[in-house]
Amino acid sequence: MPLNLSKVAFSCASVETLERRVIARSSGGEMRVATRMRPKRAGELIGGALHWIVKHRIVARQEILRLEDRKDGRIDIVLSDQLVIVAAAPKRAHQGWRYLEAEDAPGTDVDDSGMSELPPRMYAKLAGLGLV
Repeated sequence: MPLNLSKVAFSCASVETLERRVIARSSGGEMRVATRMRPKRAGELIGGALHWIVKHRIVARQEILRLEDRKDGRIDIVLSDQLVIVAAAPKRAHQGWRYLEAEDAPGTDVDDSGMSELPPRMYAKLAGLGLV
């Protein structure tokens, strides 16, 4: 089973903002996300997904197509330009990317816990207190 990544969608206030960003950055059915470090488990990532975090929640994912070296020494994570909205799942913010095992990744099913329905500001405060 492929491995996934999670990454904060920096300065995205909503899923709609993330959707606009993906459209703007896509070219030829692909989107690139630059990173400084090559994942040690790079081979396991192909076919997995990059899960985007907005306001302390995983809200969407994109399929990881491949990883490519850049001339400047960085690495491009090449993604499909298709953004799939998932059932919002709590996730603390972090810098860079983190591995996300398949069993921990949210699906597209509706969340029965009600957490995805909380207003983002309230959810962020609860997350900051370690309650969610």
